[in-house]
Amino acid sequence: MSASAAALSSIVKAYDMRGVVGEQLTPEIVRAVGGAFARFVGPGARAVAVAHDMRESSPPLAAALAGGITAAGLDVIDVGLASTDLLYYASGALDLPGAMFTASHNPARYNGIKLCLAGAVPLSLGTGLARIRDDATAALDGVQPDRDTGRPAGSVTARNLLPGYARHLHSLVDLSGIRPLRVAVDAGNGMAGLTAPAVLGLEPITLEPLYFELDGSFPNHEANPLDPANLVDLQGHVRRTGADIGLAFDGDADRCFVVDERGEPVSPSAITALVALRELARRPGSTVLYNLITSRAVPELVTGAGGRPVRTKVGHSFIKAEMAATGAIFGGEHSAHYYFADFFRADTGMLAALHVLAALGGQDQPLSALVAGYQRYHASGEINSTVADTATVLDRVRDWAGRHDGRIDELDGVTITLPGGDWANVRASNTEPLLRLNVEARDAATMTVLRDELLDLIRG
Repeated sequence: MSASAAALSSIVKAYDMRGVVGEQLTPEIVRAVGGAFARFVGPGARAVAVAHDMRESSPPLAAALAGGITAAGLDVIDVGLASTDLLYYASGALDLPGAMFTASHNPARYNGIKLCLAGAVPLSLGTGLARIRDDATAALDGVQPDRDTGRPAGSVTARNLLPGYARHLHSLVDLSGIRPLRVAVDAGNGMAGLTAPAVLGLEPITLEPLYFELDGSFPNHEANPLDPANLVDLQGHVRRTGADIGLAFDGDADRCFVVDERGEPVSPSAITALVALRELARRPGSTVLYNLITSRAVPELVTGAGGRPVRTKVGHSFIKAEMAATGAIFGGEHSAHYYFADFFRADTGMLAALHVLAALGGQDQPLSALVAGYQRYHASGEINSTVADTATVLDRVRDWAGRHDGRIDELDGVTITLPGGDWANVRASNTEPLLRLNVEARDAATMTVLRDELLDLIRG
């Protein structure tokens, strides 16, 4: 196997490709991936929509992918600078397969590729990524791929889809009747610096921008709002200025985190519940998805509103597949990914933000009061531990559950539900030697005891 083929093998993850630019991710490798992707979708596709984020490496890598696609006989619609959910919009609205160059919240030296089928249908190792990897590996090793399209070379056409994306979101959530709101947005120098003005820059919103300059070196802070350190600037701004709400997006702007008027974070579980109830008001009795790390308040509230809550594994491929299977109208994750049937079953933080603004602006209470009823329990947040032998540690967790009369299920890792409803989940990372712990309990003291006891068990 050539060095390039070995590098490609190392960057293909469960749902995307991601690696260090120039070492694991090179134009040669990306061109081979483009050809393999074109051959994979070629029997039913006429073109591929290609977009990229603001990283310095993204435009040349996107051009290399386009070169591989056109050489294999498909056209390319060049969307240019985009958020990941804008690429999903392109894939859905144009009914084309799509490719997005981004490494999301990873440091500047990384980049990656998110691939989807027409209609923003996700690809995972089991549904196509492995075949694309193997085809590209064969090309890099000089072996003639066995799925040649036989078509003449395709062409590249640039197309600006940002206005259409904004119009589509506005068609789903109407802000015209809300009270005036001051909305602080921290784009983290990521792609929300492009999309937030187009979507949120309208009356009666006063947009207060933080770090809207597109800069893939992330000069102010990492574009990862899941880390509390990266919310500090937004929280300080809200407290200083009296803004009604703060929104923080990750690098490719597909996730949205919320802080209230006090600068306090609002949990993604509370946002999931808020949006779910709004969607259920439009379509009573519908199905709502929530991953198994989400607060148990979500299924309680969905059930109370007459909806049907369905629990899923963690990860966008699982949730999107379950949405298709169940006809769910909405799904939410603890990581601030929000999925909408009306957005091609894809995740979009911007649409979730519009829902929150509509709910906030449609009544007179501050955000903290509005979401208070959605935050019923106390959660640990996700805590990672490096372990040498995950299987042995998970066995210890199962033994602990038995000693505490815990009910175990293994939908995704090991979830223990204790008498009274307190719960913990321990699951292995797909890409690193890590175990991830999440705990939720009826009060902070109980949560702390459970968290610390399980961390001691996991870390030996």
